[in-house]
Amino acid sequence: MTRRPGLSARLKLTLSYAGFLLVAGAVLLAVVWMYLLRYAPGVITTPEGTLARSVRLRFAPAVALALAFLLLFGLFGGWILAGRMLAPLTRIADAARMTANGSLSHRIRLQGRRDEFRELADVFDTMLDQLESHVSEQQRFAANASHELRTPLAISQTLLDVARSDPARDQGELIERLHTVNTRAIDLTEALLLLSRSNRRTFTREPVDLSLIAEEATETLLPLAEKRQITLSVTGEKAQTVGSAALLLRMVTNLVQNAIVHNLPTGGTVTVHTQTHHDASVLQVENTGQPIPTALLPTLTEPFQRGTQRTRTDEHAGVGLGLAIVNTIVQVHDGTLDLSPRPAGGLLVTIRLPVAPHGPSPNGIG
Repeated sequence: MTRRPGLSARLKLTLSYAGFLLVAGAVLLAVVWMYLLRYAPGVITTPEGTLARSVRLRFAPAVALALAFLLLFGLFGGWILAGRMLAPLTRIADAARMTANGSLSHRIRLQGRRDEFRELADVFDTMLDQLESHVSEQQRFAANASHELRTPLAISQTLLDVARSDPARDQGELIERLHTVNTRAIDLTEALLLLSRSNRRTFTREPVDLSLIAEEATETLLPLAEKRQITLSVTGEKAQTVGSAALLLRMVTNLVQNAIVHNLPTGGTVTVHTQTHHDASVLQVENTGQPIPTALLPTLTEPFQRGTQRTRTDEHAGVGLGLAIVNTIVQVHDGTLDLSPRPAGGLLVTIRLPVAPHGPSPNGIG
Protein backbone atom coordinates (compact mmCIF):
# COMPACT_ATOMS: atom_id res chain seq x y z
CA MET A 1 0.00 0.00 0.00
CA THR A 2 1.38 3.41 -1.02
CA ARG A 3 1.22 6.08 1.69
CA ARG A 4 2.24 9.72 1.72
CA PRO A 5 5.45 10.44 3.69
CA GLY A 6 4.92 11.78 7.20
CA LEU A 7 6.79 12.55 10.37
CA SER A 8 8.92 9.80 11.79
CA ALA A 9 7.96 8.15 15.07
CA ARG A 10 11.15 9.49 16.64
CA LEU A 11 10.32 13.09 15.67
CA LYS A 12 6.76 12.70 16.91
CA LEU A 13 7.99 11.40 20.27
CA THR A 14 10.55 14.23 20.46
CA LEU A 15 7.90 16.88 19.86
CA SER A 16 5.64 15.18 22.40
CA TYR A 17 8.39 15.14 25.05
CA ALA A 18 9.34 18.76 24.37
CA GLY A 19 5.73 19.93 24.31
CA PHE A 20 4.93 18.17 27.54
CA LEU A 21 8.03 19.60 29.23
CA LEU A 22 7.20 23.11 27.96
CA VAL A 23 3.62 22.95 29.21
CA ALA A 24 4.74 21.55 32.56
CA GLY A 25 7.30 24.36 32.91
CA ALA A 26 4.76 27.03 32.01
CA VAL A 27 2.29 25.65 34.56
CA LEU A 28 5.03 25.55 37.20
CA LEU A 29 6.01 29.18 36.53
CA ALA A 30 2.36 30.24 36.61
CA VAL A 31 1.94 28.51 39.97
CA VAL A 32 5.03 30.30 41.30
CA TRP A 33 3.72 33.67 40.07
CA MET A 34 0.30 33.09 41.64
CA TYR A 35 1.99 32.06 44.88
CA LEU A 36 4.01 35.25 44.99
CA LEU A 37 0.93 37.35 44.28
CA ARG A 38 -1.10 35.72 47.04
CA TYR A 39 1.34 34.79 49.80
CA ALA A 40 4.26 37.21 49.29
CA PRO A 41 2.67 40.50 48.19
CA GLY A 42 5.32 42.55 49.95
CA VAL A 43 8.00 41.25 47.66
CA ILE A 44 6.39 42.31 44.40
CA THR A 45 3.99 45.15 45.38
CA THR A 46 4.42 48.75 46.55
CA PRO A 47 2.95 50.09 49.81
CA GLU A 48 0.00 51.47 47.79
CA GLY A 49 -0.87 47.87 46.68
CA THR A 50 0.00 48.29 42.99
CA LEU A 51 2.25 45.81 41.21
CA ALA A 52 5.80 47.15 40.92
CA ARG A 53 6.76 47.76 37.33
CA SER A 54 10.34 46.76 38.00
CA VAL A 55 9.30 43.34 39.26
CA ARG A 56 7.26 42.67 36.14
CA LEU A 57 10.13 43.73 33.97
CA ARG A 58 12.47 41.34 35.77
CA PHE A 59 10.05 38.35 35.96
CA ALA A 60 8.76 38.34 32.38
CA PRO A 61 12.21 37.94 30.70
CA ALA A 62 13.13 35.28 33.24
CA VAL A 63 9.99 33.35 32.38
CA ALA A 64 10.67 33.61 28.64
CA LEU A 65 14.26 32.49 29.13
CA ALA A 66 13.19 29.55 31.27
CA LEU A 67 10.58 28.46 28.73
CA ALA A 68 13.09 28.74 25.89
CA PHE A 69 15.56 26.62 27.85
CA LEU A 70 12.88 24.04 28.58
CA LEU A 71 11.94 23.91 24.90
CA LEU A 72 15.53 23.38 23.74
CA PHE A 73 16.23 20.90 26.54
CA GLY A 74 13.00 19.04 25.77
CA LEU A 75 13.85 18.80 22.07
CA PHE A 76 17.38 17.62 22.69
CA GLY A 77 16.54 15.25 25.52
CA GLY A 78 13.43 14.00 23.77
CA TRP A 79 15.40 13.21 20.62
CA ILE A 80 17.93 11.18 22.62
CA LEU A 81 15.29 9.37 24.68
CA ALA A 82 13.13 8.61 21.63
CA GLY A 83 16.13 7.16 19.84
CA ARG A 84 16.93 4.90 22.77
CA MET A 85 13.32 3.82 23.12
CA LEU A 86 12.89 3.09 19.40
CA ALA A 87 16.23 1.33 18.91
CA PRO A 88 14.66 -2.15 19.38
CA LEU A 89 12.00 -1.32 16.80
CA THR A 90 14.72 -0.30 14.37
CA ARG A 91 16.43 -3.67 14.82
CA ILE A 92 13.11 -5.47 14.35
CA ALA A 93 12.38 -3.44 11.22
CA ASP A 94 15.84 -4.26 9.81
CA ALA A 95 15.27 -7.97 10.47
CA ALA A 96 11.82 -7.80 8.83
CA ARG A 97 13.34 -6.02 5.83
CA MET A 98 16.00 -8.72 5.45
CA THR A 99 13.30 -11.38 5.71
CA ALA A 100 11.28 -9.66 2.99
CA ASN A 101 14.38 -9.78 0.78
CA GLY A 102 14.61 -13.55 1.21
CA SER A 103 17.05 -13.92 4.13
CA LEU A 104 15.59 -16.14 6.87
CA SER A 105 18.79 -16.75 8.84
CA HIS A 106 19.00 -13.34 10.51
CA ARG A 107 17.88 -13.10 14.16
CA ILE A 108 17.34 -10.08 16.40
CA ARG A 109 18.43 -11.66 19.70
CA LEU A 110 17.52 -8.56 21.71
CA GLN A 111 19.34 -8.37 25.04
CA GLY A 112 18.13 -6.96 28.34
CA ARG A 113 15.24 -7.57 30.69
CA ARG A 114 11.88 -8.66 29.40
CA ASP A 115 9.59 -5.84 28.33
CA GLU A 116 7.21 -5.21 25.42
CA PHE A 117 10.04 -4.72 22.92
CA ARG A 118 11.94 -7.78 24.13
CA GLU A 119 8.79 -9.89 23.91
CA LEU A 120 8.10 -8.63 20.38
CA ALA A 121 11.67 -9.40 19.31
CA ASP A 122 11.52 -12.91 20.82
CA VAL A 123 8.21 -13.62 19.09
CA PHE A 124 9.69 -12.41 15.80
CA ASP A 125 12.76 -14.64 16.24
CA THR A 126 10.52 -17.62 17.01
CA MET A 127 8.48 -16.90 13.89
CA LEU A 128 11.66 -16.76 11.80
CA ASP A 129 12.85 -20.08 13.28
CA GLN A 130 9.58 -21.76 12.35
CA LEU A 131 9.47 -20.11 8.93
CA GLU A 132 13.05 -21.10 8.10
CA SER A 133 12.43 -24.65 9.28
CA HIS A 134 9.22 -24.88 7.24
CA VAL A 135 10.86 -23.50 4.09
CA SER A 136 13.83 -25.86 4.46
CA GLU A 137 11.47 -28.78 4.97
CA GLN A 138 9.45 -27.82 1.90
CA GLN A 139 12.58 -27.43 -0.22
CA ARG A 140 13.89 -30.80 0.94
CA PHE A 141 10.50 -32.38 0.34
CA ALA A 142 10.27 -30.90 -3.17
CA ALA A 143 13.76 -32.14 -4.03
CA ASN A 144 12.99 -35.63 -2.73
CA ALA A 145 9.63 -35.72 -4.50
CA SER A 146 11.25 -34.67 -7.78
CA HIS A 147 13.87 -37.37 -7.38
CA GLU A 148 11.30 -40.04 -6.56
CA LEU A 149 9.05 -39.08 -9.46
CA ARG A 150 11.96 -38.92 -11.86
CA THR A 151 12.90 -42.55 -11.20
CA PRO A 152 9.72 -44.22 -12.56
CA LEU A 153 9.60 -41.77 -15.45
CA ALA A 154 13.19 -42.54 -16.36
CA ILE A 155 12.51 -46.28 -16.19
CA SER A 156 9.44 -45.87 -18.41
CA GLN A 157 11.48 -43.88 -20.91
CA THR A 158 14.15 -46.56 -20.98
CA LEU A 159 11.61 -49.34 -21.52
CA LEU A 160 9.98 -47.40 -24.36
CA ASP A 161 13.36 -46.77 -25.99
CA VAL A 162 14.15 -50.50 -25.80
CA ALA A 163 10.78 -51.38 -27.32
CA ARG A 164 11.29 -48.92 -30.16
CA SER A 165 14.82 -50.12 -30.93
CA ASP A 166 13.90 -53.82 -30.66
CA PRO A 167 10.40 -54.46 -32.07
CA ALA A 168 10.92 -58.23 -31.78
CA ARG A 169 11.21 -58.04 -27.99
CA ASP A 170 8.51 -59.75 -25.91
CA GLN A 171 5.75 -57.11 -25.69
CA GLY A 172 3.97 -58.87 -22.83
CA GLU A 173 6.98 -58.55 -20.54
CA LEU A 174 7.42 -54.91 -21.55
CA ILE A 175 3.79 -54.05 -20.87
CA GLU A 176 3.92 -55.77 -17.47
CA ARG A 177 7.01 -53.83 -16.44
CA LEU A 178 5.52 -50.57 -17.66
CA HIS A 179 2.35 -51.30 -15.71
CA THR A 180 4.37 -51.89 -12.52
CA VAL A 181 6.35 -48.68 -12.94
CA ASN A 182 3.25 -46.67 -13.78
CA THR A 183 1.40 -48.04 -10.76
CA ARG A 184 4.25 -47.00 -8.52
CA ALA A 185 4.23 -43.48 -9.98
CA ILE A 186 0.47 -43.22 -9.41
CA ASP A 187 0.82 -44.42 -5.81
CA LEU A 188 3.52 -41.86 -5.17
CA THR A 189 1.45 -39.04 -6.67
CA GLU A 190 -1.62 -39.98 -4.63
CA ALA A 191 0.51 -40.13 -1.47
CA LEU A 192 1.93 -36.68 -2.18
CA LEU A 193 -1.56 -35.26 -2.72
CA LEU A 194 -2.83 -36.86 0.49
CA LEU A 195 0.14 -35.51 2.43
CA SER A 196 -0.58 -32.03 1.08
CA ARG A 197 -4.32 -32.13 1.78
CA SER A 198 -4.06 -33.62 5.25
CA ASN A 199 -1.83 -30.78 6.42
CA ARG A 200 -4.49 -28.10 5.82
CA ARG A 201 -6.89 -28.93 8.69
CA THR A 202 -9.84 -28.34 6.34
CA PHE A 203 -11.52 -31.70 6.95
CA THR A 204 -14.86 -32.17 8.73
CA ARG A 205 -14.51 -33.47 12.28
CA GLU A 206 -16.86 -36.18 13.52
CA PRO A 207 -16.90 -38.77 16.33
CA VAL A 208 -14.72 -41.78 15.46
CA ASP A 209 -14.05 -45.06 17.26
CA LEU A 210 -10.43 -46.10 16.73
CA SER A 211 -11.26 -49.74 17.49
CA LEU A 212 -13.60 -49.86 14.48
CA ILE A 213 -10.98 -48.13 12.35
CA ALA A 214 -8.41 -50.72 13.42
CA GLU A 215 -10.74 -53.61 12.55
CA GLU A 216 -11.42 -52.25 9.06
CA ALA A 217 -7.74 -51.62 8.36
CA THR A 218 -6.66 -55.08 9.49
CA GLU A 219 -9.47 -56.73 7.52
CA THR A 220 -8.30 -54.95 4.38
CA LEU A 221 -4.67 -55.98 4.91
CA LEU A 222 -5.36 -59.54 6.05
CA PRO A 223 -4.58 -61.05 2.60
CA LEU A 224 -1.16 -59.37 2.62
CA ALA A 225 -0.47 -60.69 6.13
CA GLU A 226 -1.52 -64.22 5.15
CA LYS A 227 0.66 -64.10 2.06
CA ARG A 228 3.68 -63.23 4.21
CA GLN A 229 2.62 -65.71 6.94
CA ILE A 230 2.17 -62.90 9.46
CA THR A 231 -0.27 -63.32 12.35
CA LEU A 232 -2.46 -60.21 12.47
CA SER A 233 -4.65 -59.50 15.52
CA VAL A 234 -6.71 -56.66 17.00
CA THR A 235 -7.18 -56.29 20.77
CA GLY A 236 -8.37 -53.71 23.26
CA GLU A 237 -11.48 -51.64 23.74
CA LYS A 238 -13.34 -48.69 22.30
CA ALA A 239 -11.29 -45.53 21.91
CA GLN A 240 -13.42 -42.55 21.01
CA THR A 241 -11.91 -39.47 19.37
CA VAL A 242 -12.97 -36.69 17.00
CA GLY A 243 -11.58 -36.21 13.51
CA SER A 244 -11.72 -37.33 9.92
CA ALA A 245 -12.64 -41.00 9.66
CA ALA A 246 -11.04 -41.22 6.19
CA LEU A 247 -7.73 -39.74 7.36
CA LEU A 248 -7.65 -41.85 10.51
CA LEU A 249 -8.34 -44.97 8.45
CA ARG A 250 -5.42 -44.09 6.18
CA MET A 251 -3.28 -43.53 9.28
CA VAL A 252 -4.03 -46.97 10.73
CA THR A 253 -3.77 -48.65 7.33
CA ASN A 254 -0.30 -47.20 6.78
CA LEU A 255 0.83 -48.31 10.21
CA VAL A 256 -0.47 -51.86 9.81
CA GLN A 257 0.94 -52.17 6.28
CA ASN A 258 4.36 -50.98 7.48
CA ALA A 259 4.18 -53.42 10.39
CA ILE A 260 3.48 -56.30 7.97
CA VAL A 261 6.08 -55.33 5.39
CA HIS A 262 8.87 -54.47 7.85
CA ASN A 263 8.69 -57.76 9.67
CA LEU A 264 10.28 -61.17 9.77
CA PRO A 265 10.41 -63.04 6.42
CA THR A 266 7.86 -65.51 7.78
CA GLY A 267 6.18 -66.29 11.07
CA GLY A 268 6.01 -62.71 12.35
CA THR A 269 3.22 -61.05 14.30
CA VAL A 270 1.41 -57.71 14.18
CA THR A 271 -0.82 -56.58 17.04
CA VAL A 272 -3.12 -53.57 16.94
CA HIS A 273 -4.36 -52.46 20.36
CA THR A 274 -6.79 -49.66 21.26
CA GLN A 275 -7.71 -48.25 24.65
CA THR A 276 -8.69 -45.10 26.51
CA HIS A 277 -6.11 -43.87 28.99
CA HIS A 278 -7.04 -40.83 31.09
CA ASP A 279 -7.70 -38.01 28.61
CA ALA A 280 -6.34 -39.76 25.51
CA SER A 281 -7.53 -42.37 23.04
CA VAL A 282 -4.56 -44.64 22.44
CA LEU A 283 -3.75 -46.73 19.38
CA GLN A 284 -0.73 -49.06 19.45
CA VAL A 285 0.69 -51.07 16.57
CA GLU A 286 3.39 -53.56 17.52
CA ASN A 287 5.28 -55.92 15.23
CA THR A 288 8.16 -58.35 15.25
CA GLY A 289 11.19 -57.90 13.05
CA GLN A 290 14.87 -57.10 13.06
CA PRO A 291 16.30 -54.83 15.80
CA ILE A 292 16.03 -51.15 14.89
CA PRO A 293 18.86 -48.77 15.87
CA THR A 294 17.68 -45.95 18.11
CA ALA A 295 19.41 -43.40 15.87
CA LEU A 296 17.18 -44.47 12.97
CA LEU A 297 13.89 -43.70 14.75
CA PRO A 298 13.78 -39.88 14.22
CA THR A 299 14.21 -40.35 10.46
CA LEU A 300 11.33 -42.80 10.00
CA THR A 301 8.67 -40.08 9.98
CA GLU A 302 10.52 -37.96 7.42
CA PRO A 303 9.31 -38.13 3.81
CA PHE A 304 10.98 -40.75 1.59
CA GLN A 305 12.80 -42.40 4.52
CA ARG A 306 12.08 -46.10 4.14
CA GLY A 307 14.22 -47.39 6.97
CA THR A 308 16.68 -49.28 4.79
CA GLN A 309 17.93 -51.33 7.72
CA ARG A 310 14.48 -52.87 8.23
CA THR A 311 13.48 -56.10 6.57
CA ARG A 312 11.04 -55.65 3.66
CA THR A 313 10.25 -57.10 0.28
CA ASP A 314 10.80 -55.02 -2.84
CA GLU A 315 7.26 -55.51 -4.11
CA HIS A 316 5.89 -53.75 -1.04
CA ALA A 317 8.71 -51.29 -0.45
CA GLY A 318 6.28 -48.39 -0.70
CA VAL A 319 7.04 -44.83 -1.70
CA GLY A 320 8.62 -43.74 1.56
CA LEU A 321 5.68 -41.60 2.70
CA GLY A 322 3.82 -44.03 4.96
CA LEU A 323 5.00 -42.80 8.36
CA ALA A 324 5.31 -39.23 7.07
CA ILE A 325 1.58 -39.29 6.27
CA VAL A 326 0.85 -40.90 9.63
CA ASN A 327 2.82 -38.18 11.42
CA THR A 328 0.97 -35.42 9.55
CA ILE A 329 -2.45 -36.93 10.26
CA VAL A 330 -1.60 -37.24 13.95
CA GLN A 331 -0.48 -33.61 14.10
CA VAL A 332 -3.60 -32.21 12.43
CA HIS A 333 -5.67 -34.21 14.93
CA ASP A 334 -3.74 -32.61 17.83
CA GLY A 335 -2.23 -35.95 18.83
CA THR A 336 1.22 -37.35 19.53
CA LEU A 337 3.22 -40.09 17.80
CA ASP A 338 5.82 -42.16 19.62
CA LEU A 339 8.14 -44.78 18.07
CA SER A 340 9.89 -47.26 20.35
CA PRO A 341 12.14 -50.17 19.30
CA ARG A 342 11.27 -53.55 20.81
CA PRO A 343 14.18 -55.25 22.62
CA ALA A 344 13.52 -58.49 20.70
CA GLY A 345 13.27 -56.66 17.39
CA GLY A 346 10.51 -54.78 15.63
CA LEU A 347 8.75 -51.56 16.51
CA LEU A 348 6.06 -50.29 18.86
CA VAL A 349 4.11 -47.30 17.51
CA THR A 350 1.92 -45.44 20.02
CA ILE A 351 -0.55 -42.75 18.96
CA ARG A 352 -2.45 -40.64 21.47
CA LEU A 353 -5.42 -38.57 20.29
CA PRO A 354 -7.79 -36.37 22.32
CA VAL A 355 -10.77 -38.21 23.76
CA ALA A 356 -14.11 -37.34 22.18
CA PRO A 357 -16.46 -35.36 24.42
CA HIS A 358 -19.36 -37.29 25.90
CA GLY A 359 -22.41 -37.26 23.67
CA PRO A 360 -24.31 -39.42 21.19
CA SER A 361 -22.73 -42.65 20.05
CA PRO A 362 -20.22 -42.11 17.25
CA ASN A 363 -20.94 -43.21 13.74
CA GLY A 364 -17.64 -45.00 13.55
CA ILE A 365 -16.47 -44.93 9.99
CA GLY A 366 -18.49 -42.50 8.00
